[in-house]
Amino acid sequence: QVQLVESGGGSVQAGGSLRLSCAASGDTESSYCMGWFRQAPGKEREWVASLNTYHKTTYSDSVKGRFTISRDNTSNTLYLQMSSLKPEDTAMYYCVRGRYSICYIGEHTYRYWGQGTQVTVSS
Repeated sequence: QVQLVESGGGSVQAGGSLRLSCAASGDTESSYCMGWFRQAPGKEREWVASLNTYHKTTYSDSVKGRFTISRDNTSNTLYLQMSSLKPEDTAMYYCVRGRYSICYIGEHTYRYWGQGTQVTVSS
């Protein structure tokens, strides 16, 4: 079993920055894809970014160039640095661990999910 606990969410004005953290515990084997999803009110959950065991990163077009995903295997922590935030980034952000070492964007390819942390960006 894996437990994922997100932190770092909050309210920020457009153009600001936030860094989300995700602390993993339990089976913290590092050879799995890790990532972030988000869900805005009234919208479907969407993939945001992923990072595989070789530190290869992928991003959705909506956040590319503004968000950076990283991981610290020593502390079993995943990060999402978010810059140039826009009101449309407002959402609940979820940390996820994949079923495989290769990263995919489909929700079904992620086995473990955190409870989420809220990010609100005001204009």
